[in-house]
Amino acid sequence: MSEDFMIDTDDLERRMQGAMGALKTEFASLRTGRASSSMLEPVMVEAYGQRTPINQVGTINVPEPRMVTINVWDKSMVGAVEKAIRNSGLGINPQLNGTIIMLPIPELNEERRRDLTRVAAQYAESARVAIRNVRRDGMDQVKKAKADGMSEDDQKFWETEVQDLTNKYISNVDQALEGKQAEIMQV
Repeated sequence: MSEDFMIDTDDLERRMQGAMGALKTEFASLRTGRASSSMLEPVMVEAYGQRTPINQVGTINVPEPRMVTINVWDKSMVGAVEKAIRNSGLGINPQLNGTIIMLPIPELNEERRRDLTRVAAQYAESARVAIRNVRRDGMDQVKKAKADGMSEDDQKFWETEVQDLTNKYISNVDQALEGKQAEIMQV
């Protein structure tokens, strides 16, 4: 293998790790029956003409195991925050108390657990797509290097390297999904 043509597998791996990190963040937002401030991380509020993370419009607290509260800083934003929570698909019904929004976390029933496992599967599929997009970029780099004079043996080597990296991360996504689904279905 000549050193003239090197594919940046470190960059590809860094980007695949980014997809895994995003997946772990999304999984953290799926509730499993206990209150957690991280479950609100993906919720975006329409604030001041743009979509803003919910933690930038109020303080999120977990005063007890089955309750999350959001102390909204701007009174005019309370309705927008409530609407964002209702539309988030978390299955939580917000209760207003002035500028404080209380989110009682109901016990998960069997149907809701199944719904959450489907949501987890969608998050995992998005991560797989992101990883495959990184693979495509790596394969494009190999094709470009082939057009620039890379030998066929080197091309096969780099294609195998990129595919092995992809397989490793797809397997990590599958394992993370299995673990999260088992956690959700646990009563």
